[in-house]
Amino acid sequence: MTNLEQTARPARSHAPKVDILETDTGLRLWADLPGVDERSVEVELVDGVLAIRGNVSTEEYENLAPLHTEYGVGNFDARFRLSSAIDGERIRATLRNGVLQLELPKVESAKPRRIEVG
Repeated sequence: MTNLEQTARPARSHAPKVDILETDTGLRLWADLPGVDERSVEVELVDGVLAIRGNVSTEEYENLAPLHTEYGVGNFDARFRLSSAIDGERIRATLRNGVLQLELPKVESAKPRRIEVG
C-alpha cells in the first residue's frame, strides 16, 4: 500500500474534495474543482509532496449576498505526501468538467510482479 498523508493547508484557502484510488500500477486522484479552468490550476511534486493549488474566481459573487453556498471560492490548496514508489516523471494531469484527474504511476520496482517458480 502506498503511504499517503494529507498535510495542513493555509487558513485563507479551502481544500477541494478529493478521491484517491490505488491500483497495481499506480494511484489515481480526482479533485472536484467546479468553475476552475486549467490555467488556474498548479500541480507540483516536490520532495515527495504532491501539491494542488489554484484559484476559483470570485467574480460571480461580487455584490451578492448568497443565502447558502457549498462551493469553495478563492484560493484552494491540497497537499499529499507520497511514497517514493511514485514515478514523478510520468505523472499526467487532465481537467474536464470541473474534475482534475491525476495519473500517478508507480516506479517499476514498486509494481507487483509474478515470479515464475522453476
